[in-house]
Amino acid sequence: MKNLVIDIGNSRIKSALFEGKDLIGDHSFEDFDAALRFWEAMDFQACLVSSVRFTQEELAEKISFPFVFLSHDSHLPILNGYSTPKTLGLDRIAAAIGAWDLAGKKSVLAIDLGSCITYEWVDELSIYRGGAISPGLQMRAKAMNSFTARLPLVALDQKPEDALGNSTVSCMQSGIWYGVEYELLGHIEAYRLKIPEIKVYICGGDSLSFESLAKDHIFVVPNLVLHGLNCILNHNVE
Repeated sequence: MKNLVIDIGNSRIKSALFEGKDLIGDHSFEDFDAALRFWEAMDFQACLVSSVRFTQEELAEKISFPFVFLSHDSHLPILNGYSTPKTLGLDRIAAAIGAWDLAGKKSVLAIDLGSCITYEWVDELSIYRGGAISPGLQMRAKAMNSFTARLPLVALDQKPEDALGNSTVSCMQSGIWYGVEYELLGHIEAYRLKIPEIKVYICGGDSLSFESLAKDHIFVVPNLVLHGLNCILNHNVE
């Protein structure tokens, strides 16, 4: 069965076509009407939409084909052990489910490198337990510029070759890039000490900048959230 999954964010729209669990292709849009024309020309049997921009009622007026709307009341393939489940971002739980599914429904740590860095843990009982949230690359750069009198807003086009900066700008760039890298490695190691067999999946807009971390237990999957949305859709239509 072919599935269309759609993730409507505040500024960008992402969608992907799956055949069962296999990703056929994914696309990104800035304009909703252009995205809608693209989807309406596609061949699929089921659709799931996750949206922070539109309500289910608003989408029902815009979209001509049937769809499952992801909400905090949706049926999930894992149990949600978060103490405040209604406050849990749907992209966070989707990333966790995508990692859990790709790992063969075993204990996983999903890390999303977006505006914020989020850490999501699903245990060996397939229960989402929570994780952590910290500032992302751009947020760290903007914070240093906003909360100081003299530090500039630095560009983060590429990772510095060395953690040692030799100017104010290069020191800031090194501090941001390597601060994130060391944070990632620290979180991963803390989980591995408790769960040696845990697998780690890294996704998000900045994930490709940290591909060097990939190894036998760490996987970089930029479209992990879309995989999670597809897993949720399969769970709801099966």
